[in-house]
Amino acid sequence: MNPTDRIFDYCARHTTAPAELLAELERETHLRTLAPQMLSGPYQGTLLRFISRMIAPRRILEIGTFTGYATLCLSAGLPEDGLLHTIEINDELGGLILKFAEKAGLSHKIRLHLGDAADIIPVLDEQFDLVFIDAGKLDYPAHYELALGKTRQGGFLVIDNVLWDGKVAGGDEKDETARALRTFNDFVQNDRRVENILLPIRDGLMLVYKL
Repeated sequence: MNPTDRIFDYCARHTTAPAELLAELERETHLRTLAPQMLSGPYQGTLLRFISRMIAPRRILEIGTFTGYATLCLSAGLPEDGLLHTIEINDELGGLILKFAEKAGLSHKIRLHLGDAADIIPVLDEQFDLVFIDAGKLDYPAHYELALGKTRQGGFLVIDNVLWDGKVAGGDEKDETARALRTFNDFVQNDRRVENILLPIRDGLMLVYKL
């Protein structure tokens, strides 16, 4: 085991374990989907839960639900009258997402939108305190602009997979997604509307604060 993996393993073993419902969702994701690695997973999920609890958002926007693991984690910080809007383009996942939202007792706090985020975000009559972007990587620039326009001043965006298995930082020019994410990261870094920090957690998390 290399030093980086050893450090991550140590950190994971000193992080609160996920609730059994999340473990059940992880198992079902592996059984029912072709790309279960898209799941946020226990370590990142715990971080998202902590971020949500620290911000205590009334309104959350999630772009890219997959099976809803991050959705449940992000919901932890919502007050009783809070609401999370989550957008998933694959309508075949809708039943699984809603099933676990109900099992978690969060159906009244989670509003699922099935379809293209580019069509859905503009018609949401909301100002968001927290946004999580984890959908098609080539669509990140468009999703970022749409989401930032719906984020309140002082709100936060969390953007996943911005290191793309290290290929972004390694200068890989053959991988189209790595090239696109490198351009996107540079754009955010130079965006005077925000402050940002890129965290080398899992596949890279960009935290953005709207000024």
